[in-house]
Amino acid sequence: MNTDSPTLEDVAREAEVSTATISRAINEPDKVAKPTLKRIQHIIEELGYTPNFGGRVLASNRSNTVGAIIPTMTNAMFANGLQAFQEILSDAGVNLLVASSNYSAKQELEQIKSLIAHGADGLLLIGDARPKATNDFLHRRNIPYVIAWHYNKRSDALFAGFNNKRSAFDLTNHVLNNGHRKISMIAGISKGNDRAAARIKGVKQAVKAFGPSAKLLRLIETGYSLENGGDAFEQLIQDNEQPSVIICGNDVLAAGAAVRAKSLGLKIPQDFSITGFDDITIATAVTPPLTTVRVPHEAMGQAAAKLLIQQITQPGSLQSIEFETTIIERQSLASI
Repeated sequence: MNTDSPTLEDVAREAEVSTATISRAINEPDKVAKPTLKRIQHIIEELGYTPNFGGRVLASNRSNTVGAIIPTMTNAMFANGLQAFQEILSDAGVNLLVASSNYSAKQELEQIKSLIAHGADGLLLIGDARPKATNDFLHRRNIPYVIAWHYNKRSDALFAGFNNKRSAFDLTNHVLNNGHRKISMIAGISKGNDRAAARIKGVKQAVKAFGPSAKLLRLIETGYSLENGGDAFEQLIQDNEQPSVIICGNDVLAAGAAVRAKSLGLKIPQDFSITGFDDITIATAVTPPLTTVRVPHEAMGQAAAKLLIQQITQPGSLQSIEFETTIIERQSLASI
């Protein structure tokens, strides 16, 4: 299989036009006849061609730049890991370009193409759930990439992550062992987000495995924000059958729930217990501090950077790295 990146000349040859016409189609599409433009765009997509805006690169044929595409800039869990990722890159003389996909698969693919077009030697991606078109592009272009914040032993990709389902399963068992039987959950939106989906699955499996005395009363999927966590909490406590504990898909949702509880005159954990996930700074900034799952964000970021550098400079049989998580017991979970 030829893994060389397609060139401007390859596109021109397939389209049976000059390279100047291809350049115009990319840079000044209004100046190209619509049928010709449509044909060129189809061939560009088919070949997986991306224009190189980076100009000349180093003699090693590398730009010493990598790209990272994260789902959102607003979640501190990505900030902590990305900082550690960048520090390792900086020590190796590698620059970092960062983009946010806003949890959009279409936007992520556009950003992958843009980063590669601007000379990125490799990519950090979050999670393993992406459409076939994106995976096909990555493989067709033979782009080095590492996936973080998730781990899938069945995938051929290179991971520096953890098992979200098992971590959520273990947390739910901890909740059940503290006497809780009526459980509700506030989760991130699972569509296109394998981390949120895996955490939901872990909670459901733990409740089912415990037996009929345990119930998952209700699940609300919502965006990751304090306000959304608070709104979901308010919905759950209005149900006819109320939970004794609300398991949250991350610390931001849990903090939002805790803040809303206080505003409603409710006490955590006396009236309702709440748990988080991630153990970011906000987990200890709220009152009471959250029982949560500690994810080793910094260690993951460091490992992802080292794996990516190795994949770019010394491609070979590299091994994925699976990290363990830890349940951190604080004051938001009562024993009943």
